[in-house]
Amino acid sequence: MEPASSSNGGHYQTQTLDEKGIPQLSATASRDEEFAGATEHGVADKFPVPSTWRRVNSRIENLAGFEARGITRVLPEERQPPSTASDVQVAVMWYSANISLNNLAAAMLGPLTYQLGFLDCAICAVLGAFVGSLTTAYMSIWGPQSGNRTMVVLRFFMGYWPSKLLCLLNIILMIGYATIDGIIGGQVLSAVSDGKMTIIVGIVIVSVVCWVVAVFGMAIFHKYERYSWLPQTIVLFVLIGSAGAYFDASAPSKNTGALLAAQRLSFFNICLYVPNSWAGAASDFYVYYPEKTSKRKIFLLTLIGLWTSFSFVYLIAIGLGTGVANSPAWEAANNIDSGALIVAGYEPLKGFGRFCSVVVSLGVIANSIPSTYSAALGLQVLGRYAKVVPRYVWSTVIVLIEFVLAVAGREHLFSIFQNFCALMGYWAMIMVLIVLMEHLMFRGRQGFDWSRWEDKDYQPLGLAALAAFLVGWAGAVLGMAQVWYTGPLSDLASGGDVGLWIACGFTIVSFPPLRALELKVFGR
Repeated sequence: MEPASSSNGGHYQTQTLDEKGIPQLSATASRDEEFAGATEHGVADKFPVPSTWRRVNSRIENLAGFEARGITRVLPEERQPPSTASDVQVAVMWYSANISLNNLAAAMLGPLTYQLGFLDCAICAVLGAFVGSLTTAYMSIWGPQSGNRTMVVLRFFMGYWPSKLLCLLNIILMIGYATIDGIIGGQVLSAVSDGKMTIIVGIVIVSVVCWVVAVFGMAIFHKYERYSWLPQTIVLFVLIGSAGAYFDASAPSKNTGALLAAQRLSFFNICLYVPNSWAGAASDFYVYYPEKTSKRKIFLLTLIGLWTSFSFVYLIAIGLGTGVANSPAWEAANNIDSGALIVAGYEPLKGFGRFCSVVVSLGVIANSIPSTYSAALGLQVLGRYAKVVPRYVWSTVIVLIEFVLAVAGREHLFSIFQNFCALMGYWAMIMVLIVLMEHLMFRGRQGFDWSRWEDKDYQPLGLAALAAFLVGWAGAVLGMAQVWYTGPLSDLASGGDVGLWIACGFTIVSFPPLRALELKVFGR
C-alpha cells in the first residue's frame, strides 16, 4: 500500500500500511519527539548521547518494519484507515495470545488443588473468564479514542504521580506472566525430549523468539498473532481427541458445605484474575486504530477474543486435571510438572503427539510477546529519564529479567501461579473500578483533551484515586486467602478468597465522596 505521511511537531514521519492495514512505521519522528521532550526537561543535557550511539540507534530504528515509537501519543492523522481486516484482528489478537499453556496451568488448579469436580470447575472457569474479560474489554476502548498507551491513559483518571504506582505494578505483572510462559514452555519441551533437553534450554528458545517480536513492535506483533492461533487451535483439538478418553466429566467435588463454597469462590477468582490482568495493557494494542472507531465494536471484539480463548483452554485443562485420578501415567507425569502432564495427554499419538507438544509449547510465545511489549512501554512511563531509553532496549532488558526469573522458578510453577495471579488480580480490579467511576460520574462525562498527556496541571491531582486505591487494597488484605497469608475475613468465609470482592466494595464506597471533595477543593 502507499505510505501516508504527516508532519508532527516539526518532524516528518512516514507511516506505511501493509495489505492488512497494519502500520509499518519509520523511526525518525517518534524517537525525535521523545528525545526532544527529554531535552525540554534537561535530561539530554545532563546525559549527552554519544554520536556513535546515535548512529547505531538510527540504523536499528530504520530497519524495515521496526516500530520506534514509545509512549508518544499517536495523532489521529497517523492512524491506520478503518478496514474489516483490522476489526477482525482485534478478536484474533486476544484469541491468539491466550490459547496458551500458562492458562492451561491456571485452570488445572481447580481439580488438582481445590479438589473440585468437573462441573463445578467448568462453571467457575467459564463465568470467571467472562467477568475477567469484561474488565479488559472496557479498558481497551481508550486506545483508539486517545492514541495513548494504557498507563498514559491512566494519568487522566488517577493523576500523573499516583498512576506511576499502578504502572510499576503492571510492569511486575507483565514480567510475571511472561516468566510463567517461559517456565511452562520449557517444561513441555523438556518432557518431549524425555529430559534430554533441560527446562533451561526450552526457556532460552521461548525467550529468544519473544525478544525478536517484542523488539520490532506492533507491525510484526500483529502479523505474528494473526497466524499463530491456527496451529495452536489445531493441536489443542488434537489434544482433546488424544486425551479426551481420560477426561472425567462425572468427577464430583471432594468436599461439601461451606468448604466447597469457599473452594468454588477461590477457583472462580483465579479464572477471573488471568483475563483481568490484561486490563493494565489493553489500550496499548489499539493506539493505531482510528479515533472514531466504535467503542462498542472494540469492546465486543475484545470480549469475544478473550472469553472464547480462555473458556476453550480452561475446559481442556479441567479435563486433564480430572483425568489424573484415572491414569497412573498421568499421575506420574503430573508429579514431575504440568508440562509433563500435557505431553502425557499426547502420548497415544507417539511421534505425532510429540510434534504437537512442541507446537503447543511454542504457543506461549504469543502470550509472552504482548506482556514484554507492554512492560517495556511501562518503564518509559515511569519517568523522563526512562523515556529517553529506546523501547527496544527496555524490551531486551525485560526479556533478560524474565529469563533469569524463569530459570530460578522453573521447579515451582503451580505455587508461583497460585500466589502471583491472585496478588496481582486485586489491584487490577481496583484500577478498573476507579477508571469506570471517573468515566461515568465525574470528568470523564465531558471527555478529555488527550493531547495533554504530559500536562500535570490538566490531569487530576489523584489524591482521591490514590486514597481509594489504598483503601481497596486494605480490603483485599483483610479478605485474601493465600498460602503465605490468610486475612481475618477469609477465616469467616471458611477460607475462601473474598479479598477481591471486599476490595471492590471498599473502592466503590470510598472513591465517589473523596473525588467529589477533591474536585470541590482543587477543581481538577
